[in-house]
Amino acid sequence: MTQRALDSSGEQTPGSSRPTMIDAGAELDPVHPMEPPPARRPDGLSTAEVAERVARGEVNDVPVRSSRSVTEIVRANVFTRFNLIIGVLWVIMLFVAPIQDSLFGFVIVANTGIGIIQEWRAKKTLDSLAVIGEAKPTVRRDGVAAEISTSEIVLGDLVELGPGDKVVVDGTVSEADSLEIDESLLTGEADPVIKRAGDPVMSGSFVVAGGGAFTATKVGREAYAAQLAEEASRFTLVHSELRSGISTILKYVTWMMVPTAIGLIISQLVVKDNNFKESVARTVGGIVPMIPEGLVLLTSVAFAIGVVRLGRKQCLVQELPAIEGLARVDVVCLDKTGTLTEGGMDVTEVRPLNGSDEAYVTQVLRTFGSSDPRPNASLQAIIDAYPAAGGDAHPAGGGDAESWTVTDAMPFSSARKYSGAALTEADGTDSVWLLGAPDVLLSEGDATLTEIEQLNEQGLRVLLLARAEGELDAPGAAAGAAPTALVVLEQRLRPDAGDTLAYFADQNVATKVISGDNAVSVGAVAGKLGLAGAENTLDARRLPTDPDEMATAMEENAVFGRVTPQQKRDMVAALQSRGHTVAMTGDGVNDVLALKDADIGVSMGSGSEATRAVAQIVLLNNSFATLPSVVAEGRRVIGNITRVATLFLTKTVYSVLLAILVVCFQVEYPFLPRHLTLLSTLTIGVPAFFLALAPNKERAQPHFVRRVMRYAIPSGVIAAAATFATYLVARHYYSGEGALEAETSAATLTLFLVSMWVLAIIARPYTWWRVGLVAAMGLGFLIVLVVPWLQDFFALKLVGAPMPWTAVGIAVAAAALLEFTWRWVGRRFGM
Repeated sequence: MTQRALDSSGEQTPGSSRPTMIDAGAELDPVHPMEPPPARRPDGLSTAEVAERVARGEVNDVPVRSSRSVTEIVRANVFTRFNLIIGVLWVIMLFVAPIQDSLFGFVIVANTGIGIIQEWRAKKTLDSLAVIGEAKPTVRRDGVAAEISTSEIVLGDLVELGPGDKVVVDGTVSEADSLEIDESLLTGEADPVIKRAGDPVMSGSFVVAGGGAFTATKVGREAYAAQLAEEASRFTLVHSELRSGISTILKYVTWMMVPTAIGLIISQLVVKDNNFKESVARTVGGIVPMIPEGLVLLTSVAFAIGVVRLGRKQCLVQELPAIEGLARVDVVCLDKTGTLTEGGMDVTEVRPLNGSDEAYVTQVLRTFGSSDPRPNASLQAIIDAYPAAGGDAHPAGGGDAESWTVTDAMPFSSARKYSGAALTEADGTDSVWLLGAPDVLLSEGDATLTEIEQLNEQGLRVLLLARAEGELDAPGAAAGAAPTALVVLEQRLRPDAGDTLAYFADQNVATKVISGDNAVSVGAVAGKLGLAGAENTLDARRLPTDPDEMATAMEENAVFGRVTPQQKRDMVAALQSRGHTVAMTGDGVNDVLALKDADIGVSMGSGSEATRAVAQIVLLNNSFATLPSVVAEGRRVIGNITRVATLFLTKTVYSVLLAILVVCFQVEYPFLPRHLTLLSTLTIGVPAFFLALAPNKERAQPHFVRRVMRYAIPSGVIAAAATFATYLVARHYYSGEGALEAETSAATLTLFLVSMWVLAIIARPYTWWRVGLVAAMGLGFLIVLVVPWLQDFFALKLVGAPMPWTAVGIAVAAAALLEFTWRWVGRRFGM
């Protein structure tokens, strides 16, 4: 089982999967408790016992979902408020008008189908990625430890635990080796809890230090794991400015639509003495375009396609708005290990101190390496450099290696920043050793710190091996420890990290490197990768505790070292207090609190289960270089949805105003549903679909609703005024039989040309395909005007020359006013 154990600097190396937060006051007891199993022997259940429990249904078989079910997808796309309104109007039109006046209903069916298909594709992508990232707990059966799926755990299983592992079902501790459990996701308390044999453990908590094993006492729906894993991996639609903005817009649209529609119905059916069926058709023609039904669809499609695109790059988006959120981020806080550097390290040098014998130091390190069954990155580098007896190398001295033994061990803790081991040497001498951060183990002012500082300035990591007095677990064991040797480690830089840092710099996104390692060493690594301001380093132990002063320090410096888990959380809060949108990356247990509080949490796929539990985005390929793709996808979604929202809402505004003008002037509504279906398809529906999925690198801007309405309202007012003016002129120009159809055709021409100009403005900056898109829509309308059977089908036929040219002239004047208005709004409020 790949773990992610904290290394000696407070950083973290490889793990797996994902719980979530729950109400700390939630009821812990199951509704139907299972009979607690008897205490298990150290070798776990036998194969026969497992089979018995499976047969009785005592298995953790609650499926983990990463997305909505197909039924939920269909329900969410079909049963909407606007689909209900349009569906009723569609049924009415099928009875009272020709089929061409019911085309809007078929468009809604097509749109809904597209939405279902795209979200289903996104579901498949999420499900496949969730399987890749699924937790694989280690379970001991028949005396053999093996990784199994979480859903295969049965009641009474003996589940092993190591640093970073999530407790996947409820249980009782059977073995404990300095086991510390973080229950903050359950209780809100950040301090780890020391667990001993017999203590309960709850699913949703995770290991921060030590190791051990627990016996499963509640599985399946009886355990919290079923709820936690499902909630944590769900295809959620949490707070998003884009979605909440669209909801606000739709609420206002509904308020406008209801009284306007009532007035239109009364006007067309009561006041005007027309043919009943035609009056109904024109009434529906006035109501339908008020509904921006495609806006919600296109937003969902844009998000869903974003998930699919990122999924192909091994990026699991656990919450859809995270795509949007990362695009709005202006500060990225990076954990060094696993983000800027690769997990592995190499020992480049061991420097004995105070006259220590090099061969003796080598043997201490060789034996120390066997003290932890789950070595972290630093200890693994030492093990690789000094294999235990029976490996590829032989002891360099200090007696028979096989006669050195480990009698006690203390796992690394991010709070202590060192690990320890009690050894019995070949001659029977007992000794206690500590290995960890030199500036923690050495007293301030020690001459050795100057030597270490010089190594740190080269970007090297330095650990101190010190001999302690007294018992290993005695309080203050590090006090008075005798420095014995410096272990110099070289970290492996990620080859793509430099380019990624450069990308964020180009996008005006500030980068802060936050590490548990020495600040100077971290700054040297960041400097090698070209991070701007890497020379501005700060030791977090000198960081102000006042939130405002901390925020100032965060803004002035780029690299922070010796940061504790709680400080990471405080740093995120300090930046947020200054109005920054903060993303936090990390892969270790010590990053969990900060990941939870950041606006966007990003975890590496090989990170601990706990970090993947609280992150909105998981980089399954462990590549920090994937982040620019997420930012770019978010900007594409935000920028394009802002564009198409303006198109949809311009239609809503001019539809409402036209209806009001019709009621006030007591005239027939100028359009049948077929006319507005044609206009909506050519000026909004088809172009909006392409524009919503187009490349877009514009920086994300706040205040979505205000920005959209600043352009949509004046555009809609101009379009309505121009169209109604043409209609009134045409009513005075035409008379006799067929006059209404001629008036409608002239008004339709004006409305199409004005709408096309709005589309042409929104399509800027022009590229070959955008110009082609606008031209194709214009050509489509021209074909309708010149092909006889299309003229009849859409009831569009321009009569004479003066009135059509008048309609064109009014549209040109409206287009000029549109240009002036858009430029004025851009100068006044900014684009």
